[in-house]
Amino acid sequence: MASFHSDCLVMGTGIAGLSFALKAARFGQVHIIAKNLACDTNTNLAQGGIAAAMGEDDRLELHVEDTLKSGCGLCHEDAVRIVVDEGPRMIEELEEMGVSFTMRQDRPDRPEMGREGGHSRRRIVHAKDMTGQAVQKVLAEKALEHPSIRVYEFCLALDLITEPGKDGAMRAVGAWGLDRVTGEVNAFFAKTVVLATGGSGKVYLYTTNPDGATGDGLAMGWRAGAEAANMEFVQFHPTCLFHPKRTNFLISEAVRGEGGKLVSREGLSIMRNHPDGDLACRDVVALAIDAEMKRTGAPCVFLDITSKDPEFIRNRFPKIYDTCLSLGLDITREPIPVVPAAHYQCGGLLVDTWSRTSLPGLYAVGEVACTGLHGANRLASNSLLEALVMADRAARAAREEIAGVPEHAGPESAHWPAATLGRAPSEAVLITHSWEEIRRFMWNYVGLVRSDHRLRMAQARLRLVKAEIEEFFRNFEVDADLVEVRNIAAVADLIIRSAMERRESRGLHYSLDWPDRDDEHFRKDTVLVNPLPSVLLSQAERS
Repeated sequence: MASFHSDCLVMGTGIAGLSFALKAARFGQVHIIAKNLACDTNTNLAQGGIAAAMGEDDRLELHVEDTLKSGCGLCHEDAVRIVVDEGPRMIEELEEMGVSFTMRQDRPDRPEMGREGGHSRRRIVHAKDMTGQAVQKVLAEKALEHPSIRVYEFCLALDLITEPGKDGAMRAVGAWGLDRVTGEVNAFFAKTVVLATGGSGKVYLYTTNPDGATGDGLAMGWRAGAEAANMEFVQFHPTCLFHPKRTNFLISEAVRGEGGKLVSREGLSIMRNHPDGDLACRDVVALAIDAEMKRTGAPCVFLDITSKDPEFIRNRFPKIYDTCLSLGLDITREPIPVVPAAHYQCGGLLVDTWSRTSLPGLYAVGEVACTGLHGANRLASNSLLEALVMADRAARAAREEIAGVPEHAGPESAHWPAATLGRAPSEAVLITHSWEEIRRFMWNYVGLVRSDHRLRMAQARLRLVKAEIEEFFRNFEVDADLVEVRNIAAVADLIIRSAMERRESRGLHYSLDWPDRDDEHFRKDTVLVNPLPSVLLSQAERS
């Protein structure tokens, strides 16, 4: 086992992790743990863009109002104003770094603004329908070539390393990382630890997220003692492509922003009775689609943008057009079959306005964090914006913090308490069964529509599966599949527990037993505190 030391340890290589790393590298040595390749992230798949009040007819206050409305009364207004106010500066920084956004034809010096659901103005800065890819490429290239940044690809973070600080309270001082090539577990120590591991869409059977979105950072932070909040608010994107060969391909909300209409199989408008029509917020649209599918028994609905000029469609949405065409679907001539799918984790590790968690030394940025910006439902394209702003603030806070932390924090003699038993021949099969069972009952019982009975059923089934997974973890050699299913189980538990505590319907949480919004009792965050943070067992205790 090897030990590595840095000023800042970052887990995750999306827009949040890389933005933090590049800014932290100005004042210290940064190590980044990447689960797979540096570009294999949720950011890389983001189509729509970055929301910022930069249009001539727009104002910061309007963006604030739209965000608060979308969040259904649970947004933290201080966080909303910070993110919205600092957003335009973040866009300018990306442009200076070399990110090529789509520019206006009449004003080549100004970015073209798209519109998405919940926004009262066109304020989505984009690079056609491949915004995340454009940002990811530039940030990754700069991080990989930076002399003060070292990226460890194919390294899976297992758990945080904590030890008592000067005041006796536990403090994050690093993380264990599994080298997925050699199988060796190494220790990464740092003065500050940053979780930027993204979301947890793979908790559900159907999701727009890549395979790596298994809630690793959230699970690690929770096990180490950091508070979590608002985990009941899982956003289901209304329009995921319904096709057997591409089960997780997102159809950007920008398609509706440019005139696309949601219709039934008979061609009737699904959103005809809502004042905002097809540009209503995502929670509203997803529930409307779900209701239509249940009413008719149809397996999907359709997104129709054929009224627009074919050349406009091909130019504005090249990725979507090419992907659909490769599957035999010409979106310039026929509607796109779509269904809702798990998309974004609005809750996460609870942080302050400087991205600090409740565990000293530990920061969380991006989707893994709950900043208070999203409330009960994220406004479209506010996610990349939040990642940029909060990573910037985290870097500023970390710069001050590391000045008071001794060099080479963490015990030199640290040793991963590896199990002494070998893997049973059937273990891999059992892990696969646990993975599939969790994702299926989370989809069926803790999805768009919930009930007290469904939540109790999910909790009972999860209790058994979690016990099996923990037994595997204590008695067999660690590997990526086991680590991920353990994290999936931890996140599922947090979602179920949070949903059971909220006895109302608000935003992304809709309960058949509690269909009304209850501001008197539930206009507050659902905060979960781990009373018994887990401590890795010693080798003697495990054997």
